[in-house]
Amino acid sequence: MTRAATMIRPVTPTELNQAGDDDLLAMIRSLPRESPLREAACEVLVARYRPLVRSCVRRFSGSPEPYEDLLQVGYVGLLKAINNYDPAAGSGLAGYALPCVSGEIKRYFRDKRWQVHVKRSLQELRLAARNVAAELTQSLGRAPSEEELARRLDISVGELREVRQVDLAFQSSSLDAPLADDQGRSNLADLIGTEDPQLEQLLDMESVWTHLSGLPEREQQLVVMRFYGNMTQAEIGKQLGISQMHVSRLLTEALGYLRDCLLQPA
Repeated sequence: MTRAATMIRPVTPTELNQAGDDDLLAMIRSLPRESPLREAACEVLVARYRPLVRSCVRRFSGSPEPYEDLLQVGYVGLLKAINNYDPAAGSGLAGYALPCVSGEIKRYFRDKRWQVHVKRSLQELRLAARNVAAELTQSLGRAPSEEELARRLDISVGELREVRQVDLAFQSSSLDAPLADDQGRSNLADLIGTEDPQLEQLLDMESVWTHLSGLPEREQQLVVMRFYGNMTQAEIGKQLGISQMHVSRLLTEALGYLRDCLLQPA
């Protein structure tokens, strides 16, 4: 009977801590998921490989994501490695766990952290641009220009600017986010956006269109030609075969009707 087989029985915390990775992994594979002993063996391996997770997380220290949140994601990757690793098929848990943890963190950034969907190619190019910018800054002793950075990445300056726009999709801010001011009552929405006069015009046009059907067909045609077709009264009269004065009178009557409709209480 192997050592792993003899350990599948009640054991002390000291025995678990002294057990090798292969023994603990054999125990985890042999016991049901609800077993307290299996859970204890997992906890030992997680504690044993905590430095590996922290090392992976430190690679993403420049991101705006909280360190503790990335640690939790890294531990998810470690647990997946512990549950899936087969000692007979590899050289060690550490070598198998490293890409699992790193990959889980990268998937988190790719699939969950982005506020707006961005093509994976642009996400990867964004990371490459950050790394190349750091290298060029160190070698040049200054921040690289757009041309220098684009040349190193083998892309155009326009493509580089598009990549930089990707950062805007990485982290969004609420329009209700408070801003520091004297009164402390302002928010982000106070600084962006203005009243759109075209929106008010659109609403007015929609209201007019609602009542337009109440006019005779010729008056409807006049209103459409004058205000939607931007035709002059002379052009309208020529097209309809009536005088400009007649056009003016019909428009005045039609607009008076529409004005009364719009001013009536709902």
